[in-house]
Amino acid sequence: MVEENISPAALLALLRDANEAKEVLRLSFYRCRIDVMADSPELIDRLRGYYEAYLCGEGEPDIRVSAFQSPPRSLPLALRDNPPGPGKSRVKEEFLDLKGGRVVRKKHTGMVFVFGGEINAALGPCLQNDNQVINFINSRYMQWMLDRGYMLFHAAGVAFGDVGIGLAGPAGSGKSSLALHLMERGALFVSNDRLMVRPAGERLEMAGIPKMPRINPGTALGSPRLEGILTGEDREACRFLSREELWEYERKYDVMVAEIFGADRLAAAPVAMRALVVLNWNRTAEGPALLRRIDLRSRGDLFPRFMKEPGIFYLQREGSESVRHDRDAYIACLGSCPVYELHGAVAFQQAACLCEGMLAGERL
Repeated sequence: MVEENISPAALLALLRDANEAKEVLRLSFYRCRIDVMADSPELIDRLRGYYEAYLCGEGEPDIRVSAFQSPPRSLPLALRDNPPGPGKSRVKEEFLDLKGGRVVRKKHTGMVFVFGGEINAALGPCLQNDNQVINFINSRYMQWMLDRGYMLFHAAGVAFGDVGIGLAGPAGSGKSSLALHLMERGALFVSNDRLMVRPAGERLEMAGIPKMPRINPGTALGSPRLEGILTGEDREACRFLSREELWEYERKYDVMVAEIFGADRLAAAPVAMRALVVLNWNRTAEGPALLRRIDLRSRGDLFPRFMKEPGIFYLQREGSESVRHDRDAYIACLGSCPVYELHGAVAFQQAACLCEGMLAGERL
């Protein structure tokens, strides 16, 4: 067994194979530059396809991430389980805090992530789990943003011009679908499921995580622009399903925004956040979708729909104050930003019309 006070750099040296990470992918997420290095040209090609809209030229990176292809990894360390989140029972990860960092191992895939200081490394079957490599890259960017005063919201985000709205709700509430309906009306894509928010002078600023929207076939079938991403098998299987059956049909598809809507439909910089819309509607409700402004301080029931802990891949900077993600911190972050509740029946086109009209009113 390895001593638990080992540093991330020393642990990486023990785990690495002889291969060097020579392939480089250069990315820019708003103000943050990330160099991704890998020993697999195929992995770099896949990541380039996913991050095509975020590619950039040479320059000094803020973050370096390395990925090493290998069989599933076991670790000579006494790891402990990462407790599952609220409403979940399956333990997906085990971890150990190191000297100045952390190591996380995915139980199902055997992927290992070592990070802390200048070290950000993914090891294991990266090609078979490139989605986990993408999530790790995004987590390092999220860490960078949290270190600069942003708070994390469980929300999608869209913008019309330089002003936008957050669309908050738990998994399966329709955030991505509503965002895509707003994009059909001309909105820019800001973020899919994680929204970074902070006060910036007299405005509230929001920025996204470069994770593309993920939708079920039912959402794609409702849009001629999106239907083409479905496999022929899913397209045929879903045509004769009821609305309820479509909602329950679990097969996720990435919507590559730049490819489907155009590269100019990705927000190129943080935008002013003019409102937060909390999705609290119901598939079985009768009547229309409704949008009403609320006083968040009197609606404690809505906080779990947008609060989001940074998770196992966030490390508090040494010597810094702990990042607070309690109710008071969210209220302080939002300040005077209007908060709306979307309730009533689930009706995406109607809700998109309401959100667009509300945002137009907030801009006056």
